[in-house]
Amino acid sequence: MKISDLPYVAIRCLVLTIIIECLVAFVIGYRKKDLLNILLVNFITNPIVSTIPVYFNVKYGVTPRNICLFVLELMVLIVEGYLYKKYLKYKKVNPYILSLILNLSSYLIGVIINYF
Repeated sequence: MKISDLPYVAIRCLVLTIIIECLVAFVIGYRKKDLLNILLVNFITNPIVSTIPVYFNVKYGVTPRNICLFVLELMVLIVEGYLYKKYLKYKKVNPYILSLILNLSSYLIGVIINYF
């Protein structure tokens, strides 16, 4: 992969993440306005998490990429949890647990999709 592939990677990851996380949130019980908020939060966080580790992988290798990805994912869990706490109407799921569930599901499904 080359640095010039980053825009394609970012768009692909963003679209897949939005589809997966909105579907999972819908199954959990979130509806229209909350799904829109989940979509908007992903527009903020996903491009950062999907492009910076790719850059690290190209420039420095797999180990720095994995460290970078781990740190970014932790930061995203905190930021998304905070935003979910502040803006989501459906309060039956702790917003930080929701962030963990959504991010874990999109990450794992993304790994499976990329494997094939």
